[in-house]
Amino acid sequence: MPHHTSLIAMLVFGFVLAFALGALANRLRLSPLVGYLLAGVLAGPFTPGFVGDAQIAPQLAEIGVILLMFGVGLHFSLRDLMSVKNIAIPGAVAQIAVATLLGWGLAELLGWTHIEGIVFGFSLATASTVVLLRAMEERRLLDTRRGKIAVGWLIVEDLACVVALVLIPALAGALGGTGGGAESVGAAGIAKALAITFGKVAAFVAFMLIVGRRAIPWVLERVAGTGSRELFTLAVLAIAMGVAFGSAELFGVSFALGAFFAGMLLNESEFSHQAAQDSLPMRDAFAVLFFVSVGMLFDPGILVQHPWQVLATTLIIVVGKSAAAYGIVRAFGHPNATALTISTSLAQIGEFAFIIAGLGLTLGILPKDGHSLVLAGALISIMLNPILFMVLDRWQAREDARIAANAAPEPDVVPMDIENHAIVVGYGRVGSQLAHLLHERGVPIVVIEDDADLVEQARAQGLPAVRGNAASRRVMLEAAPERAKLAVFAIPQALEAGETIERLKVLNPAITVLARAHSENQVRHLLQHGADAAVLAERELAYSLAEMVMATPPYRPARTQA
Repeated sequence: MPHHTSLIAMLVFGFVLAFALGALANRLRLSPLVGYLLAGVLAGPFTPGFVGDAQIAPQLAEIGVILLMFGVGLHFSLRDLMSVKNIAIPGAVAQIAVATLLGWGLAELLGWTHIEGIVFGFSLATASTVVLLRAMEERRLLDTRRGKIAVGWLIVEDLACVVALVLIPALAGALGGTGGGAESVGAAGIAKALAITFGKVAAFVAFMLIVGRRAIPWVLERVAGTGSRELFTLAVLAIAMGVAFGSAELFGVSFALGAFFAGMLLNESEFSHQAAQDSLPMRDAFAVLFFVSVGMLFDPGILVQHPWQVLATTLIIVVGKSAAAYGIVRAFGHPNATALTISTSLAQIGEFAFIIAGLGLTLGILPKDGHSLVLAGALISIMLNPILFMVLDRWQAREDARIAANAAPEPDVVPMDIENHAIVVGYGRVGSQLAHLLHERGVPIVVIEDDADLVEQARAQGLPAVRGNAASRRVMLEAAPERAKLAVFAIPQALEAGETIERLKVLNPAITVLARAHSENQVRHLLQHGADAAVLAERELAYSLAEMVMATPPYRPARTQA
């Protein structure tokens, strides 16, 4: 029995090389994504040594895309998606048009035909799902307005690519494509193909909203009722993969779109959080293979053969496309920070670029050099994206500090006569529930939160809320800490909380401070920085369960006798 197969070899070398080079990149203070991409270059056919299977690697990467979009859907509701439609639809369409025109212009300079220029430009128009979502998750932006706009934008781009995959073969035949897959059809044929595509997409959405909305949560709830963790995890993977594959086969939509809708509908189930946790390890592992597969496609020789064309392609992706997105978001009245976040997240291309460019090459409507330029632009833009976000993060920190130093306190946010109140830092899932419980029990509350949407939610509930980072002295002073009796840090960042607790204790040495922790090390860190107590969630859960056990017969008498 042979012990070496292309699948096992791809998994082993992919994970080992990605781990080694990702760890090295992290050591050098670069994004691990750079290491993953270089691992793909080493495993590709253009470098000596091991060569991964070029057919298997993209399929493994697609699993990562499916699980990633499924996980994103679990944090979204249909209401969230509809709330950003007014900017996501026109914004994505306009940005795709600008990128396509820029690519077309470059193709004209290179002497290519019009259809080659259109296919080349469209290949540069759509961002990578994996890259964008990882950047948003790292910065905890998915639940914010910016994150919702970005995801809505991605969905529109996804649908545009579905339409393009139908139109390109028809246009290839009409405009002189030389590949075997080109279809010779006229305007009526193109209109028919479009009508069928839009009909399939509409049928998919209707099916998911009518049938999937009831069936998916029902199945997961029944499986959860069996008490088997293995069956529950298997059900989550089966739903994500099954819906993605079925939607592609039956309705012609992409795997990513099908998986997103499956997760979004499962969001209505009480088990959505557990489903997200169970799919996380596989999602991260296969997402890494996506970057490895991108690196495998890259031929370093093109940097020497066509350096100026590579530079121009990269500038279209990183500068031209993102500048268009920035202008569109600003034109819709969104703040500068939102526009910069959206434009930076879109300053790269990924999986759909490979599909469109590959199809164009097969149909004879994209030259081989054009295909190589798309691949080079994808790899370089993906490597640059973490650096762009690093620059954006530093700018945002300076901007926040400037605003904090110059802005006057918001009037009437916190009552002037408030005293003996509790300050709740963070209004996320934990902080919002805590604030409501204390408010219901008559405890005066002041919330500190840096997310504008969450601040508005707190104020809508009748809670005084200060917008800003609690680490800022000005923000903390607005919450009247000198008259407060208690402060609760409900944010998950223990290091940031520890530093802020030290500053708070200087303002009010007598204040009692409670904090949230996720490990014993975090508990020690918080206590060392002045917290009076730190709650370790797992430990408190164990104590609560033990109390419930000791409060039930036959253990209750034993506890009474003791």
